[in-house]
Amino acid sequence: MSEARHHRIEVGAVSLHASSWGRLDGELPAIVLLHDSLGAVSLWRDFPFQLSQQTGRAVVAYDRYGFGQSSARQDRLAPGFIAEEARPWLLTVLQQLGLTQAVLLGHSVGGGMAIAAAAELPEQVVAVITESAQAFVEDRTLQGIRKAREQFANPDQLARLARHHGQDQDKAQWVLEAWTETWLAPEFAAWSLTPALARLHCPVLAIHGDEDEYGSLAHPHRIATQPQAFPGQGRSLILSGCGHVPHREQPDAVLRAVVEFLR
Repeated sequence: MSEARHHRIEVGAVSLHASSWGRLDGELPAIVLLHDSLGAVSLWRDFPFQLSQQTGRAVVAYDRYGFGQSSARQDRLAPGFIAEEARPWLLTVLQQLGLTQAVLLGHSVGGGMAIAAAAELPEQVVAVITESAQAFVEDRTLQGIRKAREQFANPDQLARLARHHGQDQDKAQWVLEAWTETWLAPEFAAWSLTPALARLHCPVLAIHGDEDEYGSLAHPHRIATQPQAFPGQGRSLILSGCGHVPHREQPDAVLRAVVEFLR
């Protein structure tokens, strides 16, 4: 990835890895990326650099606690982990990088985290972009997760995942189970973004592929229509022939949409 600078964010005894592109002291609020359930900074590939170039803004991506080059963890994720990313993790990233305001762009579960964080941190978050985000627990999502869990029974799959999580098989196994076992747990079945969306007071754009194997078009519809703090607050973009990773499958369309939305 071109022109990246690397940072360590210290949150008590936990150390988070972050990378940035562009000037963090620029006039426009930076874009902060929140990765998906198996994600890491490295899996964004060259998208952050392209995003910085196209928007003229700094872009920051960080590995959540337990992921990528951030500290490993052994505990199970709590059912409220999506809302809990805002404090202390995201807030400390913003503070230690000197970002008083930011645009959040989250992929998959990172999109849910972006919505929840915007509701929790209204002074810091000026806009939200979700990509393939889930707004509730849907059968289609759970079916996709069960299928993925079967595929990861192949050791080669886990080894590929470990390449993005410090070459650590134990860490990769934690990442996998933090996704599959949390979402498939009965106590997570009632989770929904509805309470956070009701508190949202910034513009939101929901990007979704019409062939997303982890969520139907009910998700971007809810994300775009439920917030009603002001006219035109929410909008959606449905990408034809696109699956769960639009920034990789149709990067030009995603970049154009983000540039237009932020303009």
